[in-house]
Amino acid sequence: MYDRNVPPDEQIMQDLQGKLVVVTGGHGFLGKPVVRLLQQAGARVLEPRSKEFDLRRWENCERLLARARPDCLIHLAAVVGGIGANRASPGKYFYDNSVMGIQLIESARQACVPKMVVVGSICAYPKFTPVPFKEDDLWNGYPEETNAPYGIAKKMMLVQLHAYRQQYGFNGVYLLPVNLYGPHDNFDLETSHVIPAMIRKFYSATQRSETSVTLWGTGHASREFLHVDDCARAIVQATAHYNSPEPVNIGSGREIAIRDLAAIIAKLVGFRGEIIWDNSHPDGQPRRTLDISRARQVLSFSPSISLEDGLQSTVAWWKSHAIVP
Repeated sequence: MYDRNVPPDEQIMQDLQGKLVVVTGGHGFLGKPVVRLLQQAGARVLEPRSKEFDLRRWENCERLLARARPDCLIHLAAVVGGIGANRASPGKYFYDNSVMGIQLIESARQACVPKMVVVGSICAYPKFTPVPFKEDDLWNGYPEETNAPYGIAKKMMLVQLHAYRQQYGFNGVYLLPVNLYGPHDNFDLETSHVIPAMIRKFYSATQRSETSVTLWGTGHASREFLHVDDCARAIVQATAHYNSPEPVNIGSGREIAIRDLAAIIAKLVGFRGEIIWDNSHPDGQPRRTLDISRARQVLSFSPSISLEDGLQSTVAWWKSHAIVP
């Protein structure tokens, strides 16, 4: 539990100094800032690469933890994508994420890892969860259909952590981050999420002098977004001093309609043409925004990067790194 009498950075350094932390997915979009913050706190960090440790294979999970013997394991590795990718490969998204999580948690238990932090997904929430989403609502319905296999795969890890805590006393904690964005995100239109996809589409249109951009859905669905650096900070805070079984939402607490988000991104990119909404494609879950009061209470976490500032830096990063429109 967070001690409010000690400054957050000082307490994190006290808790993590010299600890060996294994971060799966440590070379990824979220993993890189997590690793950076852990190292700044004085932790020693091991970032296994999938080429050497394919976590879908049991022997690799076992070999990784036998070799590393970490003080803490943070599981960020996942197969992720937007609505299109989830609809095209639901079996892959379910199997890969399920088998990685189940095997890694079991191998951590067998290796007597003192603590494990698992990062789940907001896709685990039921389709019609009352807004803002509270952690106690996780079991009140079936997830939105377009990403249900992925969401259920991620939610299975919460069930496993609870069962292992009850039977084995395994210290596993579970975090539920909202939609993330930021520099270094995945901008591949086949697999990207909404913000990088919009940035790339609007940027390409400006480079080609196109007068319109077509986006999926109606634009009326709403989402909440959190800058990846803020999420990384919450994960490190949980690694340092959160040891309870209750899942914790990690978000910004701000909801925005996709239509309004598109207008902001178009302006930042410099696109002045028409935005066409193709409602033959699904919106996904109608609304998504989190109640982050538990994170404030147990982690003393609150976001520090506004959506406008975060989008501006993300657009600037893409403009400086885009190779082709």
